[in-house]
Parts: sequence; C-alpha cells; structure tokens
Amino acid sequence: MSTAARAAGGRARAAGERRAVWLVVPALALLGMFLLLPYLNIVVMSLREPALGAPHGPGFTLGNYRRVLGDAYYLGVLGQTLWLALKTTVICLALGYPVARHLARTDSRFKGVLYVFVLSPLLVGVVVRSFGWLILLSNNGVVNKALIDLGLVDGALALMNNALGVTIALVHVFLPFMILPLVGTLQSVDPTLEAAARSLGASGLTAFRRIELPLAWPGIQAGVILVFVLALSAYVTPVMLGGAQVKTMSVLVVQALIDNFQWPAGAALALVLAATGALAVWLFARGSARLMRSVE
Repeated sequence: MSTAARAAGGRARAAGERRAVWLVVPALALLGMFLLLPYLNIVVMSLREPALGAPHGPGFTLGNYRRVLGDAYYLGVLGQTLWLALKTTVICLALGYPVARHLARTDSRFKGVLYVFVLSPLLVGVVVRSFGWLILLSNNGVVNKALIDLGLVDGALALMNNALGVTIALVHVFLPFMILPLVGTLQSVDPTLEAAARSLGASGLTAFRRIELPLAWPGIQAGVILVFVLALSAYVTPVMLGGAQVKTMSVLVVQALIDNFQWPAGAALALVLAATGALAVWLFARGSARLMRSVE
C-alpha cells in the first residue's frame, strides 16, 4: 500500500472517530442536564445556611454536615437504614436464586406463567402494593385473622409499624429486581459443566462453589447492588408500613424538605445517604472481586 493510500485511510478513520464523538454528545448533554446539574444543585444547597421561613440563608457553611454526622440520632437512623437494606438484599438473594435457577433451566410449558408471577409485582404501583400489605399485616388483617381463627395465636401479632412488616413488604417489592439479572446470567451457564464435574467426583456443593457460582456471580452482583440501592432509598413502603416506629434516612430527608422546610438539612441528609450507599457498593465490589479470585 502506498504512502498516499495509508494517509487517506488514516484521515478516513479520524473523520469516522470525530463523527462517533458527535453521536455521543446528545447523551452526554442529557446526562449533564438531568443528572449532574441536579446533583450539583443538591451539593450547593447542602452547603447553604439554614433559615426560618425561607429555603436557605445567604451564606455557606459545613454545619449541616456536622449536625448530621455528629448527631447520634441521625447516625442511628443511618445504621438502621443500612441494616434494613442489607436484610432485604440477603432475603431477596436467598429467595430469588432458586427461582432464577429454575426459570433459567426449566423446559416446562408453564415457564411463561412463572415469569408472569415473577413480574406481577412490577405491574402494580408501589403505593398499591404497600397498601395491600397494610391489609394483610394489620392487627385486623388477613394474616392475623387467619392465625387467630386457626388457634395458632391468642391475640394479634405485631406485624406492622415495625421493621418486620417493612422488610416483608420491601422483599416483595424488590424481589423481581434480584431474579431478573440472575435469570439472564444463569441462562448463559452450561448445565453440562456441572454434570461433568459431578462425573469426575466433585460433590454437588463443590460443583456449585467452583463452577456455577463464579459463572453466575455477575448476575448476583447486579441483583445485589440493584436491590440494595433501591431498598436503601425506599420511602413509600417504610412510611406506610413502618409508621412512626421505623425511621429511615429517606423519611428524614422528606421531613426536612417538606415538613420542616429546611432544604440545606435535607440536602445534607440526602448526600450523606448517597455517599454511604456508594461506599457500601464499592466495598461489596472490592470484596466480591477478592472472593472470586480466592475461588479460582
């Protein structure tokens, strides 16, 4: 190939790369407008002085963060929020993995029906789902009535206005977000690999730990992160089923912004929650990477 031809090819590639960059510009503009700018506004608001009767005062301060991070009440609510999200994630993983494994490997003609059952919670709004759990778990609800009528309990169990009711409802709401990524990953795992390992003398647990788990780990990671982040920021379900007894950071953020009209305090609470969630996700990603290296 001549020097002129190579130069022409290089110019064509450069022109193609420039056109590809321009194709990305609309997406970057949308991200900047609807993601970066709102976050920047929240950051600025969290640094403003609080004021009475107004969203914020004239100056800037770090006092909002000092109040959040130095107050035992806020730290306790943050810990409770993290614990609630962690419990929801673990229960969703324990319940969702067997369901996802069955959906990924079954050839039953009822497979479509099973998918409908998995996706059915997503077809109803979160407010309606939470209200349904109110009817089921209240003192005069379906569950307590059934237990009393069967003679299993003497009085109504406390299934609402506590962490138990909130956890049950959150698991129901977010379980599909755990199952769907797992199904997609497990469908790509060849079941003959496990059969080959069993034929070579590996136990079922060893075959799962050394073969299926590493191959399914990307789906597990996606499901765990998705459910954890959603549960960490959940607002409607904790408010409806937790009442005044279960406080989460999302509830405090809304109270600060709407009830108390303290926008700087609400912004600081929201950013502390976001930073804590990001740190938890980063630690999980680092820990899971080390775990997979040890398994290999």
